[in-house]
Amino acid sequence: MKIVVGITGASGSIYAQRLIKYLSESPEVEKISVVFSDNADQIYFSETGDKVTPSEKIEVNSDHNFYVSYASGSSTYDALIICPCTVGTLGRIAGGIANTLITRAADVMLKERRKLILVLRETPYNLVHIRNMETVTLSGGIILPASPSFYTNPKTIPELVDTVVFRILSLIGIQDVQKHWME
Repeated sequence: MKIVVGITGASGSIYAQRLIKYLSESPEVEKISVVFSDNADQIYFSETGDKVTPSEKIEVNSDHNFYVSYASGSSTYDALIICPCTVGTLGRIAGGIANTLITRAADVMLKERRKLILVLRETPYNLVHIRNMETVTLSGGIILPASPSFYTNPKTIPELVDTVVFRILSLIGIQDVQKHWME
């Protein structure tokens, strides 16, 4: 499985950090391509104290590089997860504006009927946001607000964050998500 993780400037970088950690540990994932929107890498570092380090499994691309394979429908990437996703990015995707690598990759995922998951971090939503969510949903995308669950009685912030991250992993088809990482 090949996955693109788009990280935009919304607060909530811990979701992306945990997602990348689990994707990189999964034997089902062959490659992870990470793309930061403008300033998102600074927010990521500010919120996590960490940077995404390229490795054999992880590559990091510029949001302005349209020459990467997943900017084309002929690529073999399985999913794009935008985590966290700003409502501005949501609006551009809903409007078909593919002016960055993240929004172009989202356009490709929709037109090729592949998985597109937008992990929204805004609250509250206004009617424009809701209509944009409807448009993306009707086009085949999945809106997954970063709304953690409490019924598992998480004891730490990472455990709480993982309730959302495990939903993302499940949606892209990674099997036995919680069992694998909670043993």
